[in-house]
Amino acid sequence: MQHESPIKRRKSRQIWVGKVPVGGDAPIAVQSMTNTETCDVAATVAQIRALERAGADIVRVSVPTMDAAEAFGMIRKEVDVALVADIHFDYKIALRVATLGVDCLRINPGNIGREDRVRAVVEAARDRNIPIRIGVNAGSLEKDLQKKYGEPTAQALVESAMRHIDILQKLDFQDFKVSLKASEVFMTVDAYRDLATRIDQPLHLGITEAGALRSGTVKSAIGLGMLLMEGIGDTLRVSLAADPVEEIKVGFDILKSLRLRSNGINLIACPSCSRQEFDVIATVNALETRLEDIRQPLDVAVIGCVVNGPGESKAAHIGLAGGAPNLLYVDGKPSRKLNNEHLVDELEKAIRARLLVGSAAAPQT
Repeated sequence: MQHESPIKRRKSRQIWVGKVPVGGDAPIAVQSMTNTETCDVAATVAQIRALERAGADIVRVSVPTMDAAEAFGMIRKEVDVALVADIHFDYKIALRVATLGVDCLRINPGNIGREDRVRAVVEAARDRNIPIRIGVNAGSLEKDLQKKYGEPTAQALVESAMRHIDILQKLDFQDFKVSLKASEVFMTVDAYRDLATRIDQPLHLGITEAGALRSGTVKSAIGLGMLLMEGIGDTLRVSLAADPVEEIKVGFDILKSLRLRSNGINLIACPSCSRQEFDVIATVNALETRLEDIRQPLDVAVIGCVVNGPGESKAAHIGLAGGAPNLLYVDGKPSRKLNNEHLVDELEKAIRARLLVGSAAAPQT
């Protein structure tokens, strides 16, 4: 059952990425990044739409060239989700996408050259109410910081971030968010903890280059979970060497587990054992696939036997307790008996019917 989260979030300044509030008391935004060739407009639009269907609040698109900037303009016209342009070094690209409907600029002020170029980008962003994301990465620290610290450290990440922040603050530009990413969990966590005490702008969380789907999910859940438990974080990306849609799913699962945000079905399922009266693993996998389109929060318990089945089912909106036959619960009360033959079909039908009733709270036990 989902109750209010006990986590007290860090108070941060709120910015707007398009229509998405980030920081303040806004829900923690979940985002991903396209991995298509940006100049392939059709492929990029298709991937963005898939991310939207998965629930993405924000999508970042790499814009490395002026041709990619023009493609970005065409992409912008085809999708509704908030878009961030990822730009490195070339301030002219930032100026161009600013005129094409970008919702946020991911560009480090210290990396785009002379003061007049930085000022031009900041003024373009200010004029159009476009926030900036400062993104510090352990793999691309400034050479003098590499020399000073010998290797990437949390202190080096924070020092790099403060350089970029100082540039924006000297230009009296406050609408920015910051990320401090490393692939090493403790370095990342220590850096965010430090920066969270220095500024009041929103923090974008991520464990960069976390790895493949399974290992990257585990690493991200640990690192982001540590920070979120402390109330740190206003938006996040789970960086996986996998389909970007998986990043959105994992991001919401992390938030869901901490009761910070709901997005779709919350499946409570036993790991199964010899007591199971139906194939729990196959049933849960089938349900997860069939119910991916659902964005409304709903607790669904699928338990294979009568030991924990009734208790878990009574606490969920929809519950299934294994037995001979199996028993379906709706809002904590026994509804009807189900045999194994059409189990997944009947469960899906019950779940979708319950969603039509509304999002009333699950019964108290």
